[in-house]
Amino acid sequence: MDKYSFDTLSEAVNTLTQEEGYKEDFEADETCIKALYSKKEYQPSELKIIDSYRFEGMTNPSDESIVFTIEAKDGTKGTMVMSYGSSTAQNENLIKQIERKKK
Repeated sequence: MDKYSFDTLSEAVNTLTQEEGYKEDFEADETCIKALYSKKEYQPSELKIIDSYRFEGMTNPSDESIVFTIEAKDGTKGTMVMSYGSSTAQNENLIKQIERKKK
């Protein structure tokens, strides 16, 4: 069971950043997962998904998004937001390779 129950994506990101210390923003590009603030680059094997929270769009339930809390082996903690729908800017194949914390 998730630690939090969020109503909106922005509430989730704000709480996870301010209260849980997930300060970095991760993004999956073609070849690696990038930490946007520190400019570090990671391979999926260097990361672990700690938790995930799903959201449906207010006007269109197919506008779904998910926020992942991620920790790197070097101690970096951050979030990654992925939107589902007609297209996503994230490399889904890389994200699927990230190990998930066992609950």
